[in-house]
Parts: sequence; structure tokens; C-alpha cells
Amino acid sequence: MSQRKWYQLSTDETLETYRVNAKEGLSGKEVTRNLEEFGENVIIEKQKISPIILFLNQFKDFMVLVLVGAVLISGLLGEYLDAITIIAIIVMNGILGFVQEFRAERSLRALKEMSAPTARVIRNGVEMSIKASELVPGDLILVTGGDRIPADIRFINTNGLQVEESALTGESVSVTKHHETIEEDEVPLGDQRNLGFMGTMITKGTAKGIVVKTGMDTEMGKIADLIQNTESAETPLQHRLEQLGKILIALSIGLTIMVVVAGILHGQPTYGMFLAGVSLAVAAIPEGLPAIVTIALALGVQRMIKRKAIVRKLPSVETLGCASVICSDKTGTLTQNKMTVTHLWMEDKILEVSGDGYRPAGELKHKGKTMDVQKDSSIRRLMQISVLCNNATLQKTSDKQNKKRNQKQQSDWSIDGDPTEGALLVLGAKAGMTYSSLQNLYQREKELPFDSERKRMSVLVKHQGGKLICTKGAPDLLLDRCSYVLWEGKVTPLNETLRKKILSANEAMARSALRVLGLAYRDIRKSESQDDDEALENNLIFVGLTGMIDPPRKEVHEAIFKCKKAGIKTVMITGDHQTTAEAIARQLGIVYKDGGRTINGKQLAKMSDDELDQMIDDVNVFARVSPEHKLRIVKSLQRKGHVVAMTGDGVNDAPAIKAADIGISMGITGTDVSKEASALVLSDDNFTTIVSAIEEGRGIYENIRKFIRYLLASNVGEILTMFIAMMMGMPLPLVPIQILWVNLVTDGLPAMALGVDQAEDDLMKQKPRPAKENIFGRRLGWKIISRGIVIGICTLAAFWIILRENPGDPDTLVRAQTVAFSTLVMAQLIHVFDCRSSQSIFHRNIFQNMYLVIAVLSSVLLLLGVLYIDALQPIFKTVGLGLNEWSLVLVFAGIPSFFFGAGSVIKTMFRKKKRIKFSSKPMAR
Repeated sequence: MSQRKWYQLSTDETLETYRVNAKEGLSGKEVTRNLEEFGENVIIEKQKISPIILFLNQFKDFMVLVLVGAVLISGLLGEYLDAITIIAIIVMNGILGFVQEFRAERSLRALKEMSAPTARVIRNGVEMSIKASELVPGDLILVTGGDRIPADIRFINTNGLQVEESALTGESVSVTKHHETIEEDEVPLGDQRNLGFMGTMITKGTAKGIVVKTGMDTEMGKIADLIQNTESAETPLQHRLEQLGKILIALSIGLTIMVVVAGILHGQPTYGMFLAGVSLAVAAIPEGLPAIVTIALALGVQRMIKRKAIVRKLPSVETLGCASVICSDKTGTLTQNKMTVTHLWMEDKILEVSGDGYRPAGELKHKGKTMDVQKDSSIRRLMQISVLCNNATLQKTSDKQNKKRNQKQQSDWSIDGDPTEGALLVLGAKAGMTYSSLQNLYQREKELPFDSERKRMSVLVKHQGGKLICTKGAPDLLLDRCSYVLWEGKVTPLNETLRKKILSANEAMARSALRVLGLAYRDIRKSESQDDDEALENNLIFVGLTGMIDPPRKEVHEAIFKCKKAGIKTVMITGDHQTTAEAIARQLGIVYKDGGRTINGKQLAKMSDDELDQMIDDVNVFARVSPEHKLRIVKSLQRKGHVVAMTGDGVNDAPAIKAADIGISMGITGTDVSKEASALVLSDDNFTTIVSAIEEGRGIYENIRKFIRYLLASNVGEILTMFIAMMMGMPLPLVPIQILWVNLVTDGLPAMALGVDQAEDDLMKQKPRPAKENIFGRRLGWKIISRGIVIGICTLAAFWIILRENPGDPDTLVRAQTVAFSTLVMAQLIHVFDCRSSQSIFHRNIFQNMYLVIAVLSSVLLLLGVLYIDALQPIFKTVGLGLNEWSLVLVFAGIPSFFFGAGSVIKTMFRKKKRIKFSSKPMAR
């Protein structure tokens, strides 16, 4: 039964399916039977993992296990401060992970809250109110304006029914519903006009229907199931850090064992070499890396909050930085979610209407010239009809509400009622016509409501000179009721030529994705009967056409252009009609006349996953799609190797938001379901904020690469210093306590300061890095190894120069070890400035990052402390150095960074010279 297409069944067939009497409803026995068969009308959550298990699961990560090993080693060495610090890092990461996963479970709770608490049904011929959870398929249900539909229902009777379905379909305009059979085979969700769906809101009218699906079988239930069964993708950062941890463990343990064995074979004491090996292992594994990553992400989050982007999951910041595709919902994300009249047609002229949103300020222009509304009687009449034939209200929000919503002045107006009527009301207000300005002149006496068959609405109003009927509706059907047209200020008979002009203008406006309404009126004679509704709407005078659309946000076009420069493709995914979606996409620059393909829901439903994968890269717009389609699109892009960001604000976006590499929801218009499923919330609902977030994400990832480069190059230098010395049969150039001290001082504050470094100028001109890029990609691995080798060689060279003065003297050995120790520290502290640039130490101002300057100066002071404070010298096995030794230390410490920096400068100069030579024109003879 769940496979049946309910919209194809007639009213009688629907009643027969559940053997329901259209007047009596179900009996008590039938209710009990159906409840046993179909279950309660509730959104079911999967069995929850207990919070304790959820917390313990955070400690299964490979890097966490590595850190636990580092705690044990540090404890054995008596480095209790290190051990406590690492434990704190482990616990902090565990708490962060637990909070993120625990909050993610709230998305289903938010979805359940969208269900109606009660429902009005007819059972055994009696109308009653019951809990919505007690509804069963076959129940005869009654709904009216303001109700939330409690289950999926097939309407069997409707009266002016309109339903707001934007949370489910993404369509911003209320949908007119009917009870007629739909014959088509494949009908998108938004076009199933004889069905009502759980969680959507009745905005106008009344209806009677039969419950056809409850609980998890409803469209809302399907979304809940998608959310529960959609796995959140592991972020590239998480993957790369785990990969890095495994590499570091393997290399560190291997090299440490080789150093220990080589030292023992060359006559070094076994116990001393064991301590040195363990110290080297602790130093080689940057146990502070997770903490520095967390701090870098957290600081990035603070910067993003100032730019209106709220991060719910820390790793998502970095993920956004490598996004190659942004899949964006149209309504409320790329557009304002405010229906606005932008064009009028009357007397064979197209008038453009300016203004933004619901703010009643704008002008009418014809060919660039501003029209004087007060002097044009035809325009005044059109404005009057727009305001009088209307049930919406325009209101200004209070200053308190504005501050709460963080809205600007142009957004401080709101509409209560149908968005289409609201657009007409704002149109009139722009010309100075409002309810308050007209209510003394016109009093409403009667309304002929809109319905799906009539496709028009009329109001009868009384004024000082008599009575007036004002009508709005579908232009083609409205013309059938018209006998005259207002043309150049005069009432003229509607002949075939004028009719064709009006219909041609209607088609042209519709092709531009405008929602078109015709406006007409007629003076009512005193002798005329006002009881015959059909007669009242005859012989109308046609005035003009209004074209409205949910306009794109002005700032979005620039944001999409920036995305293109950054190598990021923007894809529109919407439940709206294809024509509307394509028009908005063209205005925003998502598609152009010469490129960009559009696919609708029907075409997508017929495609296999393989067919979708083959053409997904050529598509810029997906229109009239369902929640399942959005999920398929995201997964197809991921299979093609893209890192996908999915934006949206509705319930229908939640599964795709959760499945995407990074889900982005809207903070103002977004539903709780979409927010809970997302990793990033835009507090200003502004697409441009995504560009800022991308920039932050890229900068954070590059900073992470910077301190990985710094930490690992330094650690390679430490390991090679020991390794080469042992292989050459030399004494230990560093004692265990010195190794640990270097690790503590140089790996701490300087590395952390790199995490807040400013981005390089060309960051947003680069293409997104590949999703599968190795953490050591783009020559980072070469930079780490080459700098590490040179640091190790220079440290060992300084050690050997001092040692060779008196090889057998213990005091000389201590002095040589102090020089090696100082050279290694200073080389790393100079190298940290080299790591700020992708080119060399000479390409960036070292004073730009004052946090780094202060961190380096602090480390230098700590170095001087262990060299010159008498109480610390015996602990760290150091002696004070003279001017000659310091000259040696600084020369060898500067060689690694300045050697490679000079090489980079020479290469750059050579490339420039080559380009100039290549581009220069030959001299004329």
C-alpha cells in the first residue's frame, strides 16, 4: 500500500481503499485494527547510545592512543608536567567530540516538534479532537487555516485551501490545493496538489481529507529516516591527522630504535642510550599537535562569529576551506524569500518597480524615466485594486524585534498573510496607497474567495459614489470575464487585437519566471443585484498585469563571482519550478546563455546513479527536486571527488545537509531541523558569509600546515642530530633532559602562534586543494625533510667544532653539548619565521605576526635561563657561552632558513628575468 500513488486515485477510490464512509469516518474497531497494523503516528528515533558509551567512544581514535602512550613514557621519565598536559589534551578533545555528537542527535527531536499535537477527526459520525499520535490511515480529518497538517492526507473536499510547504519543498509561495484526481504518472512533491503533508501549515481555507500515511511512512518520516541513516562524512582534517599520526609513530619508533642500537654498538652506556631513545621518541611525536589544531580552529571560530558564521563542529572550518562545490537552496538563501512585484504591464508598456524586500519605498520607471503615479489614473487604479483585493497586512517590526533579529533598516517590514498578496500590498504602499489611506474612502462589503477552479478573487467595496468590484487572478481566465480594457486612461472595448497583446505580454513575463496576475474592476450599478456572485464578475474592465518574483539577494552575485575565482562551483538545488530557478540562476551568474545545464526532478528520478555521475559536473541547476533527490545529488558529487558544502533552511534540506562534507543552515529563516543537522549556521542568512567562511577555512588549514611543517622539520633535525652522531661513533650531542626541554619550549608557544598567522595575499585566488590531497602535498614533505636535514647537519657541525678542540675532556663535551643545544633551539626559532611563507623567510614581514615575535622572544629568554642561571645548569647539563660560541651558534642556526631563502629569491629573480626576456618585442632594424 505504501507504493500506491495516492494523487492518482479519485476521491471514491481513496475512500474505498480504507473502506471509509465520507460522513461517518472509521469505527472504533477499524481504528484499533489500523493502529495495530500501521503503528502510532509518530517519528521514531533509533535506539540511543548512552551518554557514557558516547563519551568513551571518543577515546578510540588512533592519535588518542598515541597520546596515551606518550603519557606513560613521560611518566616513566619523571616528566609529570608533560604527562598531565597530555592528559588534559586527551580529555578536552573527548569532551568536544562528545558534545558535538550529543547535539547532533537533537535534529530528530526538532523534527518531531514539527508534528501537530492534536487533530480534528470524524469517527463513528462524531467530530472529535484527538492526539495527533493516535491518527491512523483511513481517518477522516478536518483542517482549517492556521492548522499544522498532522499526517499525510488525500483531500476529498477543499474550500479556498492554501498550504505553506516551503519547509518541505523549498517553494516560497503558498500552494493552492484541490481534491481532483491527478492523472500524470510521475509528479514532483510540490505538484501533488491533492495531497497534504505532515508538518506543513494551512494558511487559508478549509478542507476534509483522508489520512493515507502516518508516522515514518509520511514524507516527514522519510526525511527522519534519511537523517538517521545518513552518516556524517569524516572531515579531510580528521583523516589527514590520523594519517599523519600513523606515519609519525612508524618513523619515530624506527629511527629511535636505530639511534639506540647504533649508540650501544659504538660503546655508549645501554641505560643512557635507552633514556636518550625514549626522550627522542617523546620529542619526535608532536603530542601538542591536537591541542594546537583545536586552538587554531577555536580561534578561527571566534573570527568567523564576528563575520556572522556560527560553527557547530570545529573540524568543519577546515573542511569548508577545501570545498569545491557549494550546493545551495534557492529560497531564502540565494533569494530574499520575499515575493516582490518587479514589473507591471499596462497600456502596452512595461514598467519596472524598484525597491528592496517588503520596505514600502520604490519607484515606477518606464524606459528609465520615473513615472508620476498621482498623474496617471490607470496606474492609480491598478494600485487601488492591489490594496483593496487583498487580505494580507504589512507591518513594521519594532526596534526591539530588529535588534533581536539583527536586521538592518531595509528589512524591518514584514507581511502577515499570503506572500503573493503581500507583494501586491507593498506595491500599493510604494505608490502611497495603504489600507489606512483607503479605508475612509472604501469599505469592504463582500469577498468572493480564490479557489483552484475559479483561479481568481474578488471583493465588493462601497465608496461615496457607489460600489466597486475589484478582481485579481490568472490573466488568461480573467480575460474571459472582461469586456473592456483601461487603455490610455479611457475604458475601451476589449477587441481581439488587445486580447492578443495582453496574452502575449503575459507569456513574455511568465518566460522571465515572473508569477503573473491580472487586475480588473467594474463599477456596480445601483439597480444591479449583488447576490449573484457569477454576475458580479462579468463585464470587467481589465487594467494590467503584475509580475512578481522572489528576487535574488543583491550581494550574492558578487559572492558567486568570488567563488568562481577561488575555483568553487555553485549549484542551485531547489523545489521551485525550472523556469523560475533558471531565471534566478542567470541573474546570479550561476548559469550563462552559453553554458550550464538544468535538470528537473522528473528527469533525475529516471536516471541511475551511474547516469547521474556522468553528467553531474555539467549541471548548474536542479529544479523541482525532492529531499531524496538532494541527497542523491550530494552523494553523486562526492563520488566524483568533490568536497561538497550544502546550504539550506528547510526540513527538506536536512538529510543532504547532514550527508555533505559540510552542512550550512540559515540562522534566521532556517528550521531547527536544518540547524541541528548542519555544521555551520549563517546568522545573517547571507550567502556572502559563506565566502568569508571559506577564506577562514583555507587560512586555518594553511596555518595547520605551517605548524606541522615547523614541528616536523624541527623534530627531523633533532632525530638526525642524534642519528648521525651515533652512526659516526661520536658522543651524545644532546642529553635526554635537553631533548625534552627543546621539545617543550620550541614546540609550544611558537607553534601556537603560527596557528593564528595571517593568510597570504593570494589565498582566495588558488583552486581548492584536492579532497584526497596528502597532508604533505604541495612540496610540504620536501620542505620538512630538507630543512630538517640541514638543521641536523648544522647542529652537529657546531657540536663537532667545539668537541674537536679537546675530544677527551669532559668539560669540553658539556660545552659542545651546550653549543649543540643552543644551535638546535635557535635554528628552530629562526625556522619558524620561514614557515610563515610558502616561498621563503624573505617574502613576509616578520613583525606582521606579533604573537609569533613575542613567542620566539619568550623561548629565547627560557634558553638563556637554562644557560646562565646557576641553579639550572646542573639540571640541564649546560654551561654559560661566550661571545665566540654565540657567534658560532647564530651562524649555524641561521644557515637552514637563509640558505633556502636565498635560493628562493634567486629562483624568483630568474623566473622574472626569463618572463621579461620572453615577452620583450624584437627591436626594429
